Amino acid sequence: MDTRSNEPSEYSVSELSQKIKRHLEDGIGAVRVRGELGKVATPPSGHIYLSLKDDKSVIDGVIWRSNARALSFKPEIGLEVIATGQLRTYAPQSKYQISIDSITPAGEGALMAMLEKRKRKLAEQGLFSEERKRELPFLPQTIGVVTSPVGAVIHDILHRLGGRFPRHVLLWPAQMQGEKCAADVVTAVRGFNALKSGGDIPRPDIIIVARGGGSLEDLWPFNEEEIVQAVAASDIPVISAIGHESDTTLIDLAADKRAPTPTAAAEFAVPVRSELLETVGDLARRLHLANTRRLETAAERLNQSARHIRRASDILSLLSQRFDNVEGRLKRAFAHGHEIQVERFASLRARISLHALRKQLDTAGERFDAVKTRVNRGVHAMLSDMNKRIETQGNLLEAFSHQRVLERGFVLVWDGANLVPKAEQTRTGMEVALEFAGNKRVKATIESGSPAKPKEKPAPKADKEQENLFKKP
Repeated sequence: MDTRSNEPSEYSVSELSQKIKRHLEDGIGAVRVRGELGKVATPPSGHIYLSLKDDKSVIDGVIWRSNARALSFKPEIGLEVIATGQLRTYAPQSKYQISIDSITPAGEGALMAMLEKRKRKLAEQGLFSEERKRELPFLPQTIGVVTSPVGAVIHDILHRLGGRFPRHVLLWPAQMQGEKCAADVVTAVRGFNALKSGGDIPRPDIIIVARGGGSLEDLWPFNEEEIVQAVAASDIPVISAIGHESDTTLIDLAADKRAPTPTAAAEFAVPVRSELLETVGDLARRLHLANTRRLETAAERLNQSARHIRRASDILSLLSQRFDNVEGRLKRAFAHGHEIQVERFASLRARISLHALRKQLDTAGERFDAVKTRVNRGVHAMLSDMNKRIETQGNLLEAFSHQRVLERGFVLVWDGANLVPKAEQTRTGMEVALEFAGNKRVKATIESGSPAKPKEKPAPKADKEQENLFKKP
C-alpha cells in the first residue's frame, strides 16, 4: 500500500515563510483595528512604531513617514485609536505587523479624556496660573505673528492693525495643522524670544499665535505639551487666537491673553489710533480750559490783594508808632530791673556780717582738727606697722647669723686674720685660733695636717666670699 501521498509537503524555510506571507497578506488584506496604544516610538527617520493592545493581545504597527506627516494629532501611550491599514509580514524574522495608512482617536471622548489628563498635569506645574501672566504693552512697536503665510488669517490681522494703529509686523511662517505644526510653533516662539533688542531684526514686543477654525483633530497640535511649555516660558507676552470663540485649546490657557478670533487678537494688540487722537485732543482742550481758569482765578486774587495793600507812608507811620511803644517799654523795664538788682544787693550785704564770718571760721577749724586727728592716727599706725616689720626682719637676720651656728657647737678656724674653711689648707705644726660662740678664741696647734707647700695659692672666689661672710666685723 502506498502511503507517500499522506506525507506533508517539504519546504525550505524561505519557501514556508513566503507561503505564510502570501496566505496572510492575500487572505486578510486591509484591516481596521481598534485598540489602545501600548508603546509609541518616533526615531529620527520620521517613521512611527507603535503597538495596539486590548486586554488579551498585542499587535505591532508602523506608520511610515509619508503617512505620519499627515497626522492631525500626535499618538500617545494610553490613547484609544482606530487604525486602518494592511497586514504585512516580515519573512526574514517570521513577524507580522499592520502597515497603518491612517489612524484616528476612537471618538472625541478618547481625545477629551486625554486632554483633561494633560490639562491637570500642566496646571499642577503652574503653567496656567494667573499670577504668572503679564500685562500686554499699551502700544507695541513691533508685533510678531506666528501663522501660515497663506490664507485669510494673516490678511485679517494686517487689515485690522492697519485700521486701528499701523505697526511693524514680523511674520514667522508655520504649519498650523498636521504633524509639523507643534514643532513649527515652538520654533517660532523661541526664535522671537532669541532676537536681541537693537539688532538688525527688531525684537517683537508682543507675539500673536493665530489660525482659523477647525475640528478637534485639526486644532489638536495646540494641545501638545511642548507648545504649552514654550508659550509659558516666553519672555515676550503672547496672545493666542486659535480657532473660533467656542474652541479652547491648552495654548489659550498658557498664553498671557486669549483672543476668540485672529481679528480680536489684533484689536487686543494695539489701541485705536483715531480714539487716541480724539482722547489726546479732548485732554488738550481740558488742559487749556484748566490753565485759563487758573490764570483768571490768580488775576482775581491778585486784584483783591492789591486793594488791601496800604501806602508806604501809612506803613511807615504804623511802624514808627510801634517803635515808640517798644522804646518806652524798654526804658521802663530797664529801670524796674535796676531797682530789683539794687534791692538784691542790699539784702545780700545785710546777710554778710562779722558774726557769720567767725561762725564759718569756727566750723572750718573744727573740720581741720578732725582731719588732723585722723592724720595723726594714720601716721602712728603706719609707723607702728613699719617698726613691727623692722623687728621681724631683725629677728630673721639674727636667726641666720653665724653666731647662732657657733652656739650649736660649731667653731671657726682662723690662721691669723684668714679663715681656714678646708682641712686641706692645714699643715702639721700649724698654729691656729678656734673661735667659739661669744667671740671667744682659743689657740691650738695642728698635729696632723697636709705637708707644707712651697707657695700658697690664693683661695678660690667662693672661699673668699665665705671668709668675708664669717669675718668678724
